[in-house]
Amino acid sequence: MSQVPQLLFKNRRPGETVFIDGYRATGGYQPLEKAFREMTPVELRELVKSSNLRGRGGAGFPTGVKWTFFPADAPGPKYLVCNCDEMEPGTYKDGELLMADPHQLVEGMIVSAYALQTDVGYIFIRYAYEKQAEYLRRAIAEAKEAGYIGKNILGSGFDFELHVHGSAGRYILGEETALLNGLEGQRPNPRLKPPFPATRGLFGQPTTVNNVETIANIPHIISGGAEWFRDLALTPEGSGTKLFGLSGHLNCTECFELPVGIRLGEVVETYGQGVWKNRKFKACLPGGASTPYLTEEHMDVALDFMSLEKVGSRFGTAGVTVFDDQTCMVAATLNLIQFFARESCGWCTPCRDGLSMVRWLLEKFETGKGSPEHLDMLKDQLQNISGNSFCALAEGAMGPVAGLLTHFEQEIIDHIEKGRCPFKS
Repeated sequence: MSQVPQLLFKNRRPGETVFIDGYRATGGYQPLEKAFREMTPVELRELVKSSNLRGRGGAGFPTGVKWTFFPADAPGPKYLVCNCDEMEPGTYKDGELLMADPHQLVEGMIVSAYALQTDVGYIFIRYAYEKQAEYLRRAIAEAKEAGYIGKNILGSGFDFELHVHGSAGRYILGEETALLNGLEGQRPNPRLKPPFPATRGLFGQPTTVNNVETIANIPHIISGGAEWFRDLALTPEGSGTKLFGLSGHLNCTECFELPVGIRLGEVVETYGQGVWKNRKFKACLPGGASTPYLTEEHMDVALDFMSLEKVGSRFGTAGVTVFDDQTCMVAATLNLIQFFARESCGWCTPCRDGLSMVRWLLEKFETGKGSPEHLDMLKDQLQNISGNSFCALAEGAMGPVAGLLTHFEQEIIDHIEKGRCPFKS
């Protein structure tokens, strides 16, 4: 196993959490001091844009480009919000990062706020991350005592305050506008766009929302430079490293920091240590529960945004969930759809009714009561739901369904013809 550069996990120790003394001992807050003393906000924004950092929360939108939509130089209240509402099955990278090194996110929030000229930031964190929230609050207090948060930071004239806000809701709060409603204490329905948050976001003011891992990369880009960050990736389209959360039928299910563009086969065989119980690889979700399946024919595919789009899937959150050859893919997809249908906020028909219909159809197949007409109905639902929902929840939920129909339609037919699940005795 070759040595992989560790940025986000460089301070990771089993059973330990690094706080300010340990963080500064390995170079922590040096990028912040460099940014405040040597760079203008405009230069910082251009650096991030040049780095080709893409959002690590699932959508993969270029961070620097997203920042250009934000009126950084306009007067008046503006907000920076970090999305840590990590609730998608198979995705746990942000929780691991915060357990290891909470100051990394705190420093990233401060320098990002300076770049965007926002004086208030919020970290919106899922309700189950109680320990991570506790560690973040401690890290914020330590940073404030050290002079990195508060009034006139490092004599720059820039003020910044940072708050941790615990979520009281569920999966829908990972959608950025639903998150903003939740942060305001409103019902967390997604908002109509436009206006986009950069124009009218939290409390009606310009707001930028970025993922934990995205923001944690900013200090490293300041320290190493844009070209260095791009060169960490193994493919020209990528940049940086990525936190890969491995789960499912593997001998090793952990979170690893690996280069963007690493091959799927290397992730499975080298880091996942192969499929468990001496079974064979059948399929995987490459980027969390809302991405279409890959199969054994995709072992040489590079795990980056463009390469995965070319083979009909998505990079997503890089939550790689593996299924062995004894897995019923109809049952696996039903399990995922049950989650998404339950988590729908009920705001729009394609999501509220469509996902319930898909769940019903998959239950028909799995219990041996399906028919060819039901299969046609499932294909119709894929067309009816995809691209027609108010937000991306239903679109993502249909990712595994699309993968099922593309790669495992014969399994559905087998369920219909045999009148039972062929994987059950």
